[in-house]
Amino acid sequence: MMIRTDPTVSFALSKTKSGKYAEIPCNTRKKTHQYSREHPAMSAIQVLHPDRIPKTGFLAIPGRLDFDQLDQIEKHLGNRKITYLIEEKDHHNADILAHMEKSGSGAMFSIADKNPASAGKELGKLLGTDGVLIFVPGKSTARPATPIRTPSSHLKTLTAFGLPLCPIAIDCPHESCLSIENMNSLPQAVISFGKSIPAKDSSISAFQESLLGAFEEAYSSRAILKGSLATALFKGLKNNPGDKLVDGSDDVVLPFSKILPVAIALSKHIRKETDKLRVAIVLPPGKGGMIANLAVLFAGKIPVNLNFTASHNAIRSSIRQADVDRFITADPFVRKVSSFPWPPNRDLIFIERTIPELKKDIVKWALITKFLPSSVVIGMLGLNKRRDADEAILLFTSGSSGEPKGVPLSHRNVLANVTQFASRLNIGRDSSLLGCLPLFHSFGCTVTLWYPIIEGVNLITYPSPLETKRLAELISLHQVNVLLATPTFLRGYMKRIDPAHLESLKLVVTGAEKLPQNLADAFEEKFGVRPMEGYGLTETSPATNVNLPSPDAEPESHTIAARMNGSVGHLLPGIAIKLIDPATEKSVPLGKPGIIILKGANIFPGYLRDEKRTKEVLCENGWFKTGDVGYLDEDSFLHIQGRISRFSKIAGEMVPHETIEAAINKVLGLDGETERKIAIVGVPDDKKGEAIILLSTIAGPALEQECIDLRYKLLDEGLTSLWCPKLIIPVAEIPLLASGKLDIKSCQELAG
Repeated sequence: MMIRTDPTVSFALSKTKSGKYAEIPCNTRKKTHQYSREHPAMSAIQVLHPDRIPKTGFLAIPGRLDFDQLDQIEKHLGNRKITYLIEEKDHHNADILAHMEKSGSGAMFSIADKNPASAGKELGKLLGTDGVLIFVPGKSTARPATPIRTPSSHLKTLTAFGLPLCPIAIDCPHESCLSIENMNSLPQAVISFGKSIPAKDSSISAFQESLLGAFEEAYSSRAILKGSLATALFKGLKNNPGDKLVDGSDDVVLPFSKILPVAIALSKHIRKETDKLRVAIVLPPGKGGMIANLAVLFAGKIPVNLNFTASHNAIRSSIRQADVDRFITADPFVRKVSSFPWPPNRDLIFIERTIPELKKDIVKWALITKFLPSSVVIGMLGLNKRRDADEAILLFTSGSSGEPKGVPLSHRNVLANVTQFASRLNIGRDSSLLGCLPLFHSFGCTVTLWYPIIEGVNLITYPSPLETKRLAELISLHQVNVLLATPTFLRGYMKRIDPAHLESLKLVVTGAEKLPQNLADAFEEKFGVRPMEGYGLTETSPATNVNLPSPDAEPESHTIAARMNGSVGHLLPGIAIKLIDPATEKSVPLGKPGIIILKGANIFPGYLRDEKRTKEVLCENGWFKTGDVGYLDEDSFLHIQGRISRFSKIAGEMVPHETIEAAINKVLGLDGETERKIAIVGVPDDKKGEAIILLSTIAGPALEQECIDLRYKLLDEGLTSLWCPKLIIPVAEIPLLASGKLDIKSCQELAG
């Protein structure tokens, strides 16, 4: 496809039959708006960091582009000479194509070109001292809020031209806003100029890093992120009165319209009960857990969902750190988890006793919330008093490698992550979600509590993710569409569950631990839906990445894939990424392995009253050092190689435990097992720094011979001698946390 031109004074480049680039006459650039379908006022498009536009000639590569966005970019380029650059086989929207034909000089390239550096030299002649090449992407199909909508094949050629680059991120909030937002108040787009890249540093990974950084700045400027989680939850309940919570423990169905007044009435009671800022909640997923969390937030306080499966020392540490004096729970649950270090009865608020005593208040608030506008009731309750950077909720890390750390998440953090996750999930208003992950689990809190309330998604709850037979019944009975689980919990569905029970599932997302591909294959074969792996941490509110089904291709359009087996998916919108070398802590390209460092509105502000550990993970300008090692491929999929705590440094080499575990599972034929039977641990070694130890539940009496046999099998698989276990230690079971993650601390204790 060529840009049609009339012979005048400007020139463009077009590929000839010989593969060379030749100058052809093209129109002088003229401004025109007649091809815009609805040309908005300039204020409808926000522009960030125009100061980053290079003064000298450069190649501009936008993440996406329509006519109005192109027009706005051109306005900020002033009178500089502009040449449009397109790929010869790309298809463009009519208004973009007409604009290029009418108003500017153009150039064409081919991704099949075997010598892009040579073509780059010819293209560079068009830049002169301050000219601009603008790459105009062709039509593409992608999931909402995908920052990079140009295929990697194109980017590989564009970055190989060897020209100075300026990535341009374009965020369209109306495509990924929450249902509670006012569409009329949103900007049509936010254009954010990325940090320029010198010609010598031009690469796909440099482009990805700059564009994702600029997109984070655009996304983080959204007005809703300055708001209040309590207000968002109120609007979600009021705007979606017919959506419901189904408590699978007793089959009680509560529409949102009934939950709202109960939560408000209970919030008034909580205010009378304590002057403390935080209130503890010891409840599983269900009507009690939802109402308790809502009531604490509506009371202007901070909910602290305690991990009732943790050790007594960890629980007491969490209570002390949180500084709470009231605990919302229920009589049956107190009896069920009698081992919990319960405080005196005077400190407990039994939700099933308290709510019946609030009947008059509940009726009153039911009438108020039904007939008064949201803005009035929000003002009456003072829901906007705590907002933005104020602490909204307090979670505690699972303590997999030590004492639990308090992770306060702000209103901004939680609202950002709900918005990020909702933009990609995009499951529709009539969908149903299964909520069985513990509320003290960050994923269970944000994704299966706050998200369905705010977005108006039916929520089917059950107190335990382990009782898969009952969960399968609930999925079938209520036609649940979305299942969120960990791989450990997913294995339970492989046992004795009839595939017919899960026929309604359209999406299965796993997190918290690595998803083995053999498990994904087996689940897909049995149930007809492939589990999609995601990634996140408590400190990131929690979700940062997720694989999702790719969108259906549109005619004449590039489809940007949304899943890749073995990866944890694309970064959620509004998250920037860098990588550093584990040994030197110097930056490495995104395409090479390094410790993952993230930035976004969902990143927590620091650990609770722990400046030392905060400084260890929070870098300058809000960058968060995750402690995980991985890399970003050319298609922007993140690949996790493991926790840095699950690496051993042996003879100067970083050895990943999870890679060794995967190889051992393969050679020992454990891929199909539903329970974890091995774990790798690193222990100090005088000669090489560390040694690899294998914990095994299947070890026999001849441990030395088994270790030798295993070594040979691993060597045959291509592992080096350094990566082979030095010793096998038989254990009764592999220690796991309630979330299904490996209990690293307990494993290390077993390894001695």
